Amino acid sequence: MNAPEDTSPAKVIQIAPRRDERGERPGELLGNVRNIATRNLQGLIAMLFDNLDDALFDLAEKAASNALQVEYFDGMRELRKKRGLIERVFVDDIVKRITDLGAGRLRERRMLGDSGAPRGELSLVEDAELEESLAVSSMASKAEQRLARNLFALNERLAVLAGGLRFDNALGPLDPGALAQAFRQALRDLDTGMRVKLIVYKLFDRYVMSGAEAMYEELNLGLAQAGVLPQIRQPMSSRGSGAAAHTAAAADAAHAGGPTYGEDLAAQADLLTQLGNLLAARRGTGETGMTATAHGGGNFAAGYSAGNAMPLPGPTELLGALTLLQAEIARANLATRNANEALGEVRHVKADLLDQVSRISGQARSRLAEADEDTIDLVSMLFEFILQDRNLPTEMQALLARLQIPYLKVAILDRRLFAQRAHPARRLLDTLADAAKGWSRESDPDLRLLTDVRAVVERLLQDFDDDIDVFEHLLKEFGAQLETHRKRAELTELRAAEATRGREKLEHARRSAANVVLDRLQGQNPPQLVRSLLTRPWANYLVLVLLRQGAESPEYRSALHFMDDLLWSFTPKPDAASRQRLRALLPELERSLRLGLATVALQEPDQNRLLEQLNALYRPLLGEAAAEPIADAADAARAQQADQDIETSLPPALEPEPVTAPSASSASAEPEATVGSEALDSVRALKSGCWFEFSSDDGSRERAKLSWISPISGRYLFVNRRGLKVADKAAAQLAAEIESGHAVLLEEVPLFDRALDAIVERLRNAPTGPTHTGA
Repeated sequence: MNAPEDTSPAKVIQIAPRRDERGERPGELLGNVRNIATRNLQGLIAMLFDNLDDALFDLAEKAASNALQVEYFDGMRELRKKRGLIERVFVDDIVKRITDLGAGRLRERRMLGDSGAPRGELSLVEDAELEESLAVSSMASKAEQRLARNLFALNERLAVLAGGLRFDNALGPLDPGALAQAFRQALRDLDTGMRVKLIVYKLFDRYVMSGAEAMYEELNLGLAQAGVLPQIRQPMSSRGSGAAAHTAAAADAAHAGGPTYGEDLAAQADLLTQLGNLLAARRGTGETGMTATAHGGGNFAAGYSAGNAMPLPGPTELLGALTLLQAEIARANLATRNANEALGEVRHVKADLLDQVSRISGQARSRLAEADEDTIDLVSMLFEFILQDRNLPTEMQALLARLQIPYLKVAILDRRLFAQRAHPARRLLDTLADAAKGWSRESDPDLRLLTDVRAVVERLLQDFDDDIDVFEHLLKEFGAQLETHRKRAELTELRAAEATRGREKLEHARRSAANVVLDRLQGQNPPQLVRSLLTRPWANYLVLVLLRQGAESPEYRSALHFMDDLLWSFTPKPDAASRQRLRALLPELERSLRLGLATVALQEPDQNRLLEQLNALYRPLLGEAAAEPIADAADAARAQQADQDIETSLPPALEPEPVTAPSASSASAEPEATVGSEALDSVRALKSGCWFEFSSDDGSRERAKLSWISPISGRYLFVNRRGLKVADKAAAQLAAEIESGHAVLLEEVPLFDRALDAIVERLRNAPTGPTHTGA
């Protein structure tokens, strides 16, 4: 094993936009960016349409049916007709994004299936729209991975032109995701089937996404020559994997004093300096070796003894001893190890390491260089935090704790582990912890995730020697597994939310229909048959109209107008004018009534009998003689039975009290009066995607993600990591559970960041002076 070459410590450089020596203003450079992007994208989109006709024609010729052939030919005609509009809307959207960047505005990176609904409210999409979303996100994701290095350099330079604007979770104006969103927007008025649309997206991927690399390279070269972050090396075309390229580009920027993607290096450097000073104060010494070496990532001579005393173990000795300890851990059967046992082992690593170094060298060693002691203490505290982190289930805590030795080796090899969020080892640990956050045995009955995490841990213990690239490879593999699971879970989650929303909409429509009917019957005294008609079939018709057309639709207003006319028709008609008006109204009433009854599937014979009874009630009101009484007993019995058949064929009558919200109980409403307003406000501020751990009185626990907040009832839908519904709760009920400790909101900040913050706080509160932890 070879130790890394000695490099001099890098200085912490304050990040500031570089001014171009030739005096070009950022606005002029952004104009150049806009011109280059417009020229490239116009050529790429034209190439797409030039090849689209041939592709659709070939598919039409090979179509298995006449209907499919017609669909392809119709798609060709529609695309020819709207080609100019699509090209213009697409390019204009990208130009607007670049203009917005100059004004300091960035667009948010959207999740799969997000069709523009407000955040916190799950957008429920039809199958076709979901299929389109999957196609768009898939091609954008592949392009972002393939072009990560070019994108990193371009976005860093664009951020400088925008006055140091931080991208964080925003979408760069020329990112593949932005190109995909703009093209989807351009196709929104395309009148074709989803089959043709997906073919268009496939060709967009082939010609525009694949051809975008040349555009990125031209933009990077031009900006670098203009003096915008020239220290970021210009990448070779199509070199390396996307993830590795991203990491390499981040490292380039770090060495040059530039910011890593989405983070402020100055803040990270301040944190490391603070940690070094706190560790030194804890030991009671003036300076710590960590402070001198953390930023440069590798002056291994720092902090080591140069006197005649027993030489302190150097990096090569430490790495050799750690490799032996790592092999012992890999061979050990630790399946039954609990978190307390793991915590003891984590705290004893320093003593175990000194023992191993002593055995290798044949000399008793009791001390370490200050730089190495700081590193060992810091990694130990990191894994102590993991073993006490509420975010992680206990089984995952013990499993991840086995990675202490590999991560200690990484920290000795490359001290940038604590300085860069983009470090592959750091991103792998954060990814493992984030995946484990939502895990439970109930949500993972086949233990697939537990097996996948264990496989990563075992691979690191067995394969990691001194090549940090293994972390990048494992991150890519594990990320692909998570992505596959995420897509399955997202579909299940959408269905769960859609089912819940459908039930709520139905219940809301029933309540609205009931209230409308009962309000109109208030103070009226229509015949019982009319009351039954309005509270049964007509109320059901109102529900269907509300669900299909909405409360503002002409159909709904017509249905309400029918009720008003029907109730008026059974009021006394004292004069000829009112009787004439009723006579003119009856045909329209019959047409509306037949339409409504047919919609709720009342059979035509039942409709006819109902109309006959209504006509019989109208005769006296029109001044006509009532129907002759039935003399024959058999005929009278048949008529009575017919009346009963009509009554039984109608749906049950509406209840006079409105129906309560779905799944609500009288008990769930009680916390509203007892929960504090602050607790309720914090619950109402929650956004979809946050995770909770729910516990019951019997000690059982369940982890669930807030998937959707109902805009109708305000209830909160929770699903497990497979997307299956776990619970839905009212705001007051959730607030009460949080106050009682039965619901705990899990942290969203990445594990490594939370651990470093906790370590700083722990060292601040620790007594100063020499310590001998783990020795």
